[in-house]
Amino acid sequence: MNRGWIAALALCTATPASAETLREAIAAAYATNPQLAAAQARQAALAETPAQARALARPVVSAGGSTGYDRLNGGGSGAAVASVALPIWTGGRAAAAIRAANRDVAAGAAGLRDAEAAILESVVTAYAALLYNQQAVEVARVGIERLDRQVAEARSRYGLGQATRTDVAQLEAQRASVVANLADAEGALAQAAAAYRAAVGQDAGTLSAEVMPPATLPATRDAARDAAQAGNPLLLRQRQVVAASAARIDQARAERAPAIDATGSVGPGGLYRDDRLRGVTAASAGLSLRIPLLTGGLVPARVRQAEALNRAERFDADAAEREAIRASDAAWATLIAAQGRLRANVEGLAAADVALNGVRAEYGFGLRSTIDILVADQSLRAAQLAVAAARADVLVAQAALLRATGRLDAAAYG
Repeated sequence: MNRGWIAALALCTATPASAETLREAIAAAYATNPQLAAAQARQAALAETPAQARALARPVVSAGGSTGYDRLNGGGSGAAVASVALPIWTGGRAAAAIRAANRDVAAGAAGLRDAEAAILESVVTAYAALLYNQQAVEVARVGIERLDRQVAEARSRYGLGQATRTDVAQLEAQRASVVANLADAEGALAQAAAAYRAAVGQDAGTLSAEVMPPATLPATRDAARDAAQAGNPLLLRQRQVVAASAARIDQARAERAPAIDATGSVGPGGLYRDDRLRGVTAASAGLSLRIPLLTGGLVPARVRQAEALNRAERFDADAAEREAIRASDAAWATLIAAQGRLRANVEGLAAADVALNGVRAEYGFGLRSTIDILVADQSLRAAQLAVAAARADVLVAQAALLRATGRLDAAAYG
């Protein structure tokens, strides 16, 4: 940034050295946002599905017992049994279920990334809005102070016969208008502070206007497109959904295949006869074979359903890729426009400050009228607000571009 930019930006409201930064706001939101915590908890629940799928190929051991009275046999009986079932061949059911579950978890992780990005984008938007409104309030206050001095000077000149009552009234009317602007700005500031509190989870102090551009911003539109195709969370999520649906086709087809389990059981028991307990032991081992012969068309219907869903998910993936490119192009165009508007407004602010100082000096020599001062003063305040608004627009556009390219995370503004 050159000296002209620095001087022009200094004409806007200065922020204290201890002002709250955007990085601090993002860190607070990331640590306390309930929506983000809920999304993380849902992803943790989803992460348990692969373990459930792997259980289909693991042994199952169970134990049971029974006791009772048998009147026909003249006594009571009891038994305890331990049994085990070990899947030897599942026909691909377990493998397909595991692949589908892993893809579901990957899709959920990509969706969680977008949920995080959406929350952080709302934090940046709330920060930018609050920053603008804080500066708008300060611009109005400084404007009132400046007009107070001008009104006092006009009254003094009126007392000396160097100004008219009209001159004084014009300045007073301008001051009243700025006071009204201050009231509106304070109302908008309260609303922006409430939105910030909801997004960040805490009340805001004075925000810092100095926000360094994120290092991960793409340098060109083509780079933004490439980054979106490689890292847009919603696109990545949909690609994983496609892979999961393909695995479910295999899972449905596996229902046609036979399944083999190794089974066994063992357990002691007792039988009461003639008032005596007689012990017995039973054990068995074998193989269990299940061969689907006729399912009434259920399995073919499930296969066709899975294939149709996979086609739909592939079409959705194509649409997601188009949307990712559209989002990156729109964010890039918005950012370029906002940066150009900021540069122009900064130059306009510097010129408006020079103009007001020049008009006030010429007014002292009687070379300018009160109207000239009013116009120059109003132009300066408008230029200050334009710079503040453009700076806020740049912040919002940067966040939108980072989200579209999958680069908006807690470290983006570090």
